[in-house]
Amino acid sequence: MTLLTDIDRYLRRTGMPETKFGRLAVRDPRLVHDLRRGRVPGPSICARVAAMLEQR
Repeated sequence: MTLLTDIDRYLRRTGMPETKFGRLAVRDPRLVHDLRRGRVPGPSICARVAAMLEQR
């Protein structure tokens, strides 16, 4: 799975808006939008997102 796929599943399951997810995970409300447009996250962003996905 890709990071964006995992995030999308999480968002559908929880009903959380993209901006809130980005804010909570990495303090960047545009994270999901930017990932959809091709942004390549670094290892620290990936780790923080993975922690967020496991947490809830």
